[in-house]
Amino acid sequence: MCARFFDRFLKPRPHIVESPPPPSIAHGPGVYVPEFKIKPYFIVASVEMGNTTTKCILTGVNLETGMSYVIHKTVRMSRDVRKPKPGEEIFGETLDGTKLTRESVTELVRDTLLQCHEEAHLDIQKDLDFVVRSTGVVAAMDSPDQVGEFVLALANGCLLAGVPPRKMTPPMSKANQAAKLQPFSYADKVVFVGAVAGVIPPVGSTGVEMVANEMEGELAMAGIKEGAKWTPVDFRNPCISIDFGTTLDGRITSDVDPKDPNPFAKTIGNFCGLAGAVPDAIIKGTGLVDPQTGTALDVFGDRSVVSDFVLRGQSDVVRNYVERAHELIDIRLVPPERKRFGRVPVYADVAKESGVALIGCDAGENGSTLPDLAQLGREIYERHGLGLLNEVIDRVCARMALRLVDVANDLGLVLPNSSIGFTGRAAISGRKPEYILEGIIERNLFDNPNDHLVFVDDGLARGAALMGRCMNSLGKPKNPIGGVRGGPCIMARRIKVGK
Repeated sequence: MCARFFDRFLKPRPHIVESPPPPSIAHGPGVYVPEFKIKPYFIVASVEMGNTTTKCILTGVNLETGMSYVIHKTVRMSRDVRKPKPGEEIFGETLDGTKLTRESVTELVRDTLLQCHEEAHLDIQKDLDFVVRSTGVVAAMDSPDQVGEFVLALANGCLLAGVPPRKMTPPMSKANQAAKLQPFSYADKVVFVGAVAGVIPPVGSTGVEMVANEMEGELAMAGIKEGAKWTPVDFRNPCISIDFGTTLDGRITSDVDPKDPNPFAKTIGNFCGLAGAVPDAIIKGTGLVDPQTGTALDVFGDRSVVSDFVLRGQSDVVRNYVERAHELIDIRLVPPERKRFGRVPVYADVAKESGVALIGCDAGENGSTLPDLAQLGREIYERHGLGLLNEVIDRVCARMALRLVDVANDLGLVLPNSSIGFTGRAAISGRKPEYILEGIIERNLFDNPNDHLVFVDDGLARGAALMGRCMNSLGKPKNPIGGVRGGPCIMARRIKVGK
């Protein structure tokens, strides 16, 4: 027991980034005012409706340093969206079957946005600089292009909350930007070409997106890059970004030849399918949560950690259950004939033609073995209790993450200078980061694995802030996001290409 206890704390600790609050500044005797009320800050609202939660997260970027802070967050359960009214058209549903209409989504987004600003004592008209909308609710959609309808509903909610349209689109010129932003903007020197965090998004020859939650993957990648600024890890291209929310998304980016006049990396891989839905299915079998809409979040929260004492002598039992669970989980390169993988609509044939590796995670075929995972959860809980079930879930999720990395590595997409980043509850909660780091070390992918791995909370919100910065050309050459690991900022190359 003692040896195991000390061994745990002597091991390399994963870099886990948690949202730092903005600092306060003394403003008279005994009076402290948040820095974002005094100094130049770029304040962005990330509005995201996922299968499990609907969030409005306010982030503030200190324009003098380029560092981002989470000012406030409001989180609601997506299952609590109001029921469709007579005459409203149901255009989608969450992974647990909650029906959605454009009107109900619009109202939920409006109320969440207003609540977040009220709690933060901020004014949408005066204080907010930009809004980015995204959704992970893609399970009941027939094709990736249907996500556009959902994003329109999100936009309507923002408009009803009082967000001006100009705060949701890139400015036409530097002169159109707010006066406080102009001294920090490069909009007169570079043109926004759609690249976020130094990466060009993937588009097939027909111009369609290859996976329904493409924008989520883009924001997660950008958010992990931003979050890594709080760690010693240089998380720039080439990188592997994986978002383990209820559904899976993320990207793999290429290296960039310093002699290439194009300074942007390419998206050479995408992730799709199920992620947090797997532990959700396991926990539904226990009877502790609603069998339709319950989640692992309801039982364990974000920070569940099991003591070594509870697990003493149980390693073989845990290992056996993890093996049984992974017999029901399918992780591989998505076959080109598939139109869905892990219930997420995809154009796998377009991805193949475009040379983009589409890596998916499924339970059976489109979630067909989720009920079997629920039965497994019931067995574990009844025989061994909640502590061991928590450990099994942490191990199952960690192995899912490692299997995704294995597929990417087998395809030659993990380079010696790659960095790997995770966000989302099914990868950063409990002891999952610790177990993922152990697996990366065992695979001997890097000389110093801990220098290539980072775990970031609120990846989508951080990514929204960074996307807003990119759209407004608010770069920070001394603290760059774009470019390659160990390399300089790409601003000079962008200016040269734009001439």
